[in-house]
Formats: sequence, C-alpha cells, structure tokens
Amino acid sequence: MTGKAAPPPEPVTGKAPATPPHHPPPAPPHHPRTTRRLSPALLWALPPVALLAVVFLYPLALVVQESLAPGAYGEVLGSASFREALVTTVWLAVASTAGCLVLGFVLAVVIAFVPFPGAKAVAKFIDVFLSFPSFLITLALLFLYGTVGMANGVWTDVTGDPTGPFGFLTTPWGVLLAEITYFTPFVMRPLLAAFSQLETAQLEVASSLGARPLRIVRQVILPEALPALAAGGSLVLVLCLNEFGIVLFTGAKGVTTLPMLVYGKAILESDYAAACVVAVVNVALSVGLYVLYRGVSRRAGA
Repeated sequence: MTGKAAPPPEPVTGKAPATPPHHPPPAPPHHPRTTRRLSPALLWALPPVALLAVVFLYPLALVVQESLAPGAYGEVLGSASFREALVTTVWLAVASTAGCLVLGFVLAVVIAFVPFPGAKAVAKFIDVFLSFPSFLITLALLFLYGTVGMANGVWTDVTGDPTGPFGFLTTPWGVLLAEITYFTPFVMRPLLAAFSQLETAQLEVASSLGARPLRIVRQVILPEALPALAAGGSLVLVLCLNEFGIVLFTGAKGVTTLPMLVYGKAILESDYAAACVVAVVNVALSVGLYVLYRGVSRRAGA
C-alpha cells in the first residue's frame, strides 16, 4: 500500500504574522445635560440670595460702614460704660445658660421618665411656650413680684407696711430670673426629643441590677443628653447675649447690656457711630461663640 505524500512545508519568509490594527477605545459621549441642570439651579438660587443681600447683608454693611467713623472704635472701646456693659452681658448670659441647663435637665427628666397625669400636656405646652415673646414673661413676673405686684400686695395687706419686701426684679437678679424662666424651654425641647429616642430597656436593666435613680441619671441618662444639652445651651447663650426685651421691661437700674447700650447710644444720645460700634462688637461676639460651638461639636462628633 502506498500512502499519500505529506504536503511540502511553507517557505519561511522571516516576517512576523500580521496583527490587526489597534484602535483606541471610543471617547465617552458628551452629555450636555449637566450644564442644563446647573443653569436652573443657579436661577433658583439667585432670588433667595438677592433677598438675603437686600434684607440682611446690605443693612449689616451699612452698620459696619457707620462704625468706621474716625476715632469711633477707640472712643467706644476705651470707655468705662462699654466695658461695664460687656462684663454685664457676658456674666448674665453665662449665668442664665447655666441655670437653664440645670433646671431644664431636671424638668425634662421628670417629664420624660416620671409618670404623672398630664405629662404629655406639659410637653406640648413647652412647644407653645417657645412662641411667647420675652416681654410677656417679664410682664408676668412684674405682676407677681413687682413693686405693686401680687406678692407685695399680699404683704402690705397682712402686715400694714406701706411697701412690700419684693424688689429684686429691678436688680440684676431679677433679669437673671426672667431669662432663666423664659429660656429654660429652649433647653428642654431638644432634651425631650433625645429622651424620646432613649431605649427604656437600658433603664430597666440598670434598675434590675440595683442602681439607684441618681446613678441611673448620672451614668445612663446624662451621657445620652450631652449632645442635646450642648445644642440647647449654645442656643440659649447666643440668645441671652442679644436679649433686649427682658432687660428693658424689668426696668433694672444699673443693668446695662450691650443691646441696651446700643439702644441708649442710638435713641437717647443720637450717637449712631458709637451705637454701630457696639452693635458690631455684639454681632462679632455672637458669631464667634457660634463658630467655637460648631468647632467643638465637630471635634466631639469625630
């Protein structure tokens, strides 16, 4: 049998086999929708920004410009009345904030964790109380403890004295009492919101292990309340620094805060440059405290 002959080998030419040409990947298609989406957003942002500039930034710029009168800052900052008003404003704000934190925490713990009839109604009243103007609370205190208030009236009727013993509302302590009374709900509101999210199982476990109520408050409730206390306390501090109505309506003699000094310089003395200087200092103090609070809270959150 004869087999078929193998085919002859292909001649070697020394050239590499041809490779298909390399084409770069196509570029992603350009979508003009991004620019189309940004334009309506900018158009929607322009009206509120313009309104903010007209209503807030422009008047603030005028106040700053008026305060730059020659020698205004040196004259005002070097005066004894400004230094006294600054010290009075700071200590009243700090003392009021401390009182609101202590009283607000105690009342919030009672409302949230101590069952009693009407607890929900009291919690809802706190929300309504936040809408009251500050001078309304001051007037209520005047009706109770003013010179011709109910407490002094009862005292004079019983003892026959021409005047009553209650005259503290015209002192710094009266202003302090009025501010604590008015601003305490601003601390209670975030605390009640934080307590509503606290699991009661933690309290039950701590109680079953023999922990006393004060220890439960200190080790379980207080750590959960710290962020709410920081938020409410910072808000109260800024509000007390700028409070005007309470100091004015109490008629406290010798109690001059920075807002009262602005009122006196602008309305009573017609010294608008000095009033603007005090106003700029007051705004800078409030903004500085707010920035400090934001920085501390951001670090604490980290």
